[in-house]
Amino acid sequence: MKIAVLGGGNGSFAAAGDFALSGNEVRLWRRDADQVAAHRAAGANILVKDHNGRHDVKLALVTTDIAQAVDGSELILCPAPAFAQADIARLLAPHLRDGQVVFLPPATFGSMVFAKAAQDAGNLAKASFAETGTLPWLTRKHGPFEVAITIRAKRLPVGVFPLDRAPHALEIIGRAFPGVIEPCGDALSGALMNAGPIIHPPLIVMNAGPIEHFERWDIHKEGTQAAIRRVTDALDAERIAVREAFDYGAPHFPLAHHYAKEGEIWMYGRGSHDRLTDSGDWRERIVLTEHRYMREDLRLGLSLLASVADLAGVVTPLAKAFLSIGGAVCGEDFAQGGRTLETLGLGNLSKAELQTLLRNGF
Repeated sequence: MKIAVLGGGNGSFAAAGDFALSGNEVRLWRRDADQVAAHRAAGANILVKDHNGRHDVKLALVTTDIAQAVDGSELILCPAPAFAQADIARLLAPHLRDGQVVFLPPATFGSMVFAKAAQDAGNLAKASFAETGTLPWLTRKHGPFEVAITIRAKRLPVGVFPLDRAPHALEIIGRAFPGVIEPCGDALSGALMNAGPIIHPPLIVMNAGPIEHFERWDIHKEGTQAAIRRVTDALDAERIAVREAFDYGAPHFPLAHHYAKEGEIWMYGRGSHDRLTDSGDWRERIVLTEHRYMREDLRLGLSLLASVADLAGVVTPLAKAFLSIGGAVCGEDFAQGGRTLETLGLGNLSKAELQTLLRNGF
């Protein structure tokens, strides 16, 4: 199939490389003209490293022209951080066509950002927008055109906007991720599967001392201790309570299953936490005031969770506490702005009106 991948980070390179490895026609778009020129000069290939070895795969196109990248693409995958979504959505909006599917893994309710951008651009194409709970790959770039894939997702709960286009969207996404996709309802349900705002805020806030003391620190190895896990489970309980308040059914993919040795399989399957820490790729330097764990998962992810919880009448003391502490670390007021229903242009809707919008679209 023809797939466009947007972005130049870890997830985008894993996506482009893995899709090409599977025999798809892949076009990679990124904004950095110098990097695009260098990639083309190097042959427009990506070296994918996984448990089966090293694979040098050829991309159909590497470009700075987003219209060229998405022209004729059935699937448009954008794993860029949530704070980059608005700019990319504006660039993409005029070029969407009927039947195209924009897949955001994960997205912090980014489906609405992309859909609203298309509406604002006056584009009436019947495109679909979908998001899931995690990046489909545990991955890190090892060079400018080289990416290591430690784990591929085993289960991806996917929500679609508008919900009435879900059958088509899920069929397209399922062809790119065979045997992995699990429908979970509308786009808000997909957004409330996002694991990043649950796993990362406790890890970076409660490990702030060693993160700033050591040149490199693995928050998933030394940083994942029993006390932190108890807080993570409590924060996850707030997320699940919000899902239940919106009548989203199980499975809720509780983060505890990520660490479990038995029971229900989580998104990355069993043993993924150990494989992640064994790889050594997550022993890294984290600048707390700049890293996406703070800027995306904490500031945007938890502000969305708290906002949706308020609409549903669910209390989220831990989510709001981490927003307060994260804001203090960064010298900002994370309670203002962030990604809330209000900043998404949905603040005037009741719960029932929001659910109608999610089902029928604009």
